Amino acid sequence: MNVVLEYNLCTYYFIKLFIKERFGLSPSRILKWVTGAMEAILGVPFLGAAIIVGFWWIPLGIMLVLHIITLVLTQKDGGPTTGSILGIVTSCIGWIPFVGMVMHILSAIFPRIYMITSQNYKPSIF
Repeated sequence: MNVVLEYNLCTYYFIKLFIKERFGLSPSRILKWVTGAMEAILGVPFLGAAIIVGFWWIPLGIMLVLHIITLVLTQKDGGPTTGSILGIVTSCIGWIPFVGMVMHILSAIFPRIYMITSQNYKPSIF
């Protein structure tokens, strides 16, 4: 059991350092891009509705958890948290048919624009 834990920690830190060194991205910034892509997919009118309803609204719960994790990591890095908060609100009201679609589109576009334009914080590695 201890060997598995040490392996997972070594793998985690290797990936974290590799991504930081190779691409210059922190885990919070990577999660922002991932959640933005997922929000964009859920914002497509019929495709997003088919995914959400077809999987019994579980994607909204998954997005809620991902946005909360992103919020915590972004607060740790000292970055802007408005995108994660907007994503949390979107995940909570995303079950309303047209409001959810508009909110998913807004959650995909506006926080990513803000993240691209705000380069004023230095994310930490650990």
